[in-house]
Amino acid sequence: MKILLSFLQDTGQQPHNIPAYRFWQHYIKNGIEEAGMQWLEVPDADWAEGLVHSQGSHELTSWSDEIWDKTLLYIKENRKKIGVFLCYLYPQQINEAVIAEIKRLGIPCINFYCDNVRHFTKVPREFKVFDWLWVPEYEALDMYRRAGINHIHLPMPMWVERTHREGVIHEHPNLVTFIGSKDVLRQNLLGEAISKGLDITVRGAGWLPEAKTQTVIQNSLSQKIANQFSFIQQHGLKGYAIRNLQQFNQPAAYAVDDTHIEAKPDHQEYIQFTQSSAVTLGINRVPTFKRFDTNPLTYSRLRDIEAPMLGACYLTEYCEGLDLLYEPEKEICTYRTADELVQQANRLLKDKARRDALRAAGQKRALAEHSIPASLQKLKAAIFK
Repeated sequence: MKILLSFLQDTGQQPHNIPAYRFWQHYIKNGIEEAGMQWLEVPDADWAEGLVHSQGSHELTSWSDEIWDKTLLYIKENRKKIGVFLCYLYPQQINEAVIAEIKRLGIPCINFYCDNVRHFTKVPREFKVFDWLWVPEYEALDMYRRAGINHIHLPMPMWVERTHREGVIHEHPNLVTFIGSKDVLRQNLLGEAISKGLDITVRGAGWLPEAKTQTVIQNSLSQKIANQFSFIQQHGLKGYAIRNLQQFNQPAAYAVDDTHIEAKPDHQEYIQFTQSSAVTLGINRVPTFKRFDTNPLTYSRLRDIEAPMLGACYLTEYCEGLDLLYEPEKEICTYRTADELVQQANRLLKDKARRDALRAAGQKRALAEHSIPASLQKLKAAIFK
């Protein structure tokens, strides 16, 4: 299968000032190659730039016009080389007319999106133009069923280098590690577990003080009203109310003391810590405008695929659909509360044989069933059945 790819590629030396995104093209391109398939991309197309500009802005419109004109021209000139168009596009990046034209050329169009339940109360209108939606969250499936849209439930697209799939892991027998950026939900959960006696090492963006540059953005009254209207369209009146009420909430109930925090790891250190920690933690709760922080939304994240693929002894927060990915207690372990996190981690710290068994079984399952090559074969079968 020959795949034209739009997966947040960019063209600059430095990434755009938006949340981390460059890893996606690294994973998907390598996964496609491992599957024995081929990828193509529109030359000099900066897909990530579409996330830089505010919705409805002149800059976003100019970017959209330019990149979609370039994409359609490239497709027409290379039609025989392209089997499918696989994208990772946010609603504001999508040009429905061009996607419809690509479909008329006989090229199936598939869009991946990984934060459905966090960002949307219903499937965005723009997504309906695609032939298929790649949906990784179990919790989002009902939303797509109700919308009557073709969708396929596949794991997050994760790829790890072959050198990290085998070999002896030099374990630090007492090390419990969480790697991830800071937010109030993670701080409360980890802080509570630490207060109950579990020694957790925390690494990631935002946990240590960083130098800040102050940027003042002046918005006109009309722009503020437009932003609020756009927010309500995406999150609903309930989300608007929750956002405003949460601003008056008390600060985090628990803190993570500096003695438990280490510097944000680079890529190689991230892999090393994930593999060598006696217990590697996952947290699946996310801040959202759908719920208050006291009743957080949870769904399976990329780490639930990545950590087992790397051979971690993995303890993650339970969420719906996780038992479809793994057999709990044999391939991974789960917790629902801070108390359960502490209990499960302590059990694992005392039992190296069990840790080793979890590492081997979890990695075997993830690489065999949840890899990008496995997902692409299922996607191909669904499209060309």
